[in-house]
Amino acid sequence: MSQLHKPVLLNEVVDSYSIFEERTDLIYFDGTFGRGGHFRAIQQKFSPELSYITDQDLAAIAQANTEWKNEIESGKVRVFHQNFYEFTQHSDASIQFDMVLLDLGVSSPQLDEADRGFSFNKDGPLDMRMNQQDTLNAAEIVNTYEPEDLIQIFHKYGEIQNPARVVRAIVNDRVEKPFTTTLQLAGLIERVDGWKKKGFHPATQYFMALRLVVNRELEVIENVLPLLMQKMRDKGRISVITFHSLEDRIVKNIFKDSEEGFLVNKKVIVPTEEECRMNVRARSAKLRIFQKGKPPEKPDKFALRRAQLNKPN
Repeated sequence: MSQLHKPVLLNEVVDSYSIFEERTDLIYFDGTFGRGGHFRAIQQKFSPELSYITDQDLAAIAQANTEWKNEIESGKVRVFHQNFYEFTQHSDASIQFDMVLLDLGVSSPQLDEADRGFSFNKDGPLDMRMNQQDTLNAAEIVNTYEPEDLIQIFHKYGEIQNPARVVRAIVNDRVEKPFTTTLQLAGLIERVDGWKKKGFHPATQYFMALRLVVNRELEVIENVLPLLMQKMRDKGRISVITFHSLEDRIVKNIFKDSEEGFLVNKKVIVPTEEECRMNVRARSAKLRIFQKGKPPEKPDKFALRRAQLNKPN
């Protein structure tokens, strides 16, 4: 495992499946393997009978194939280079899960590798593709989309109130020199918008918006959750880690409104102060847990009191 990558909310994720501790027939699906931190902990704790791994990142798939080579050969682990929606959509109808984990967003290694184009702090190609085999990248959006489309993207996906000034500057600059690198775009945004919040780079929300569109992240999570709910065994649990409000809102509403099951944690689970100190990238993480089936009946707090009152003298 990369020494740079620390799995977020690790203990909380493992605890989310605590109801399965006595089970020996578990089927687990890790839809975002990354560098395998959550997967490794769940294997150690629960030893599932069968585990499925998907990831869009070729480096993640390569690590999974190497680290879990023996388990893959024995049939206990199966690895697919797909996003979790493609896998869920096309997997055999007979496959059902007890435990599902989706850790959304960009992994630390992806952020730290400049050539992936996710970071506004490191110079690299303006890319942002999680799956390097996809065709659309951030440079194409920035250099070819109409101004009104860019404004809509930054407003809707970056939650930027008024991106028009930055968009005008992008459109003016790209005529002379197309945007090809991350620092080229980040520098323009910094020049036009300035540092309005201490410690908060002005390019943060713009880069997030581009990444969401390049990878269709909100569309994918919106489509996959209803499918996953149908593929869960009774009492099966889906744990989802989100990193920004748009994703979290979608996850919360789908879980809350579903007739397939219920939200286990009414209050969202967030990292401890200690974890945030140890891993600054954990600060915005939120965990929501869904369980298939009927919610447990609430205990009747006044049943004993009523029984005493109604007891014949």
